[in-house]
Amino acid sequence: MTLGVTLDAGALIGLDRGDRRVVVLLARARETSARITIPATVLAQAMRNPASQARLARLVRQPTTDLIALDRVDAIGVGRLLAASGTTDVVDAHVVLCARRAGQAVATSDPDALRHLDPSLTLVRL
Repeated sequence: MTLGVTLDAGALIGLDRGDRRVVVLLARARETSARITIPATVLAQAMRNPASQARLARLVRQPTTDLIALDRVDAIGVGRLLAASGTTDVVDAHVVLCARRAGQAVATSDPDALRHLDPSLTLVRL
């Protein structure tokens, strides 16, 4: 497993609200120079007003944050994962693909949905 963590929308919303668990997780990541992976689909779910979401906007601009687009290759992978799991949440499937690729755990407020997509995924429950 790679040093770092992939964040789902619940983690970004938690950061935006000052949730101590998310703040501590990100502080530890910063101390160790760990990579933070944010699928762009997750950012789209969580970012509503950049002017008032300073914590989130700052995280996205950090040099250790990787913002991953939903490109053609990932779109096909997401579709395949959804078909295999019998689910429909594009964002959750993109989170799983990004975490797998980065070899990272996922910080999530919805572990059941992600576990359904990939039972072997390492999850950090928020």
